[in-house]
Amino acid sequence: MAAVSPSWFVYLLECADGSYYAGITTDVDARLAAHQAGKGARYTRAHRPLRVLASRAYPDRSSALRAEWQLKQLPRARKLAFFLPDQAGC
Repeated sequence: MAAVSPSWFVYLLECADGSYYAGITTDVDARLAAHQAGKGARYTRAHRPLRVLASRAYPDRSSALRAEWQLKQLPRARKLAFFLPDQAGC
């Protein structure tokens, strides 16, 4: 049986004011473009996103949502570390 490629991603954006925004999507580049165009999350309409800091693939929406929740519980100083390879079990 062939392995199923990941279809959902948790991503972390850096905003113009230095804040971070985390979310999930099936297409990180398209989602960043939507955020930058003022579509989507209210937070990113008020805090313009500059770039994607990191993303991680998940096999389904449910696991991506759980990972997003875990990421959002972390203090700012630990959010980037969430995406390091040794943190895959998070």
